[in-house]
Amino acid sequence: MVKAVKKSTRRPLRDTKGRSNPIDAYVGSRVRQQRMILGMGQEILGNAVGLTYQQIQKYERGINRISASRLFTLSKVLNVPISFFFEDMPRALVAAGGKVRGFADASVKFEADLMVSRETANLVRAYYRIEDPKQRRRVLELLRSMADES
Repeated sequence: MVKAVKKSTRRPLRDTKGRSNPIDAYVGSRVRQQRMILGMGQEILGNAVGLTYQQIQKYERGINRISASRLFTLSKVLNVPISFFFEDMPRALVAAGGKVRGFADASVKFEADLMVSRETANLVRAYYRIEDPKQRRRVLELLRSMADES
C-alpha cells in the first residue's frame, strides 16, 4: 500500500534570511516620512489604523510587511496616494526586485531619505506655516544662500 505524502504546513523561508526586505524598509521609511511631516506620533497613527505603536515601528523599519489593505488605509490616514510609498525608489532596489543576495549586497542598498529626519520634518512644517508666499520664497532663498556659503 502506498502512503500519501503529506504537504508541509510550514511557511517558506524568506529570501532575506530573517533580514527585512529592502523594499519593505523603503515603503516603511516613506510611512515614517509622511507621518513626521504631518507631526503625527506613532501612537496616533496606530490608533487611526487600529494598530499599536509597536506595530507601526515594525512597519516603518521594514521588519513587518505592510499588506495591500493596510497600505490603502495608511494612504488615507496620511493623506497621500498609494503611489507615494513607492515614489523615488532607488533604481538598484527596483532592479533587484527587493531580493538580497548577500549580507551586504551593495546593489540593493539605498541612502536614508533626508525627509525621514525629525529636523527636516520640523523645518518643512515650519516653512509651510509661513502664510505669505513671498516670505516663504525669501526663506528658501536665504537657506540656499547659506548652503552655498558652507
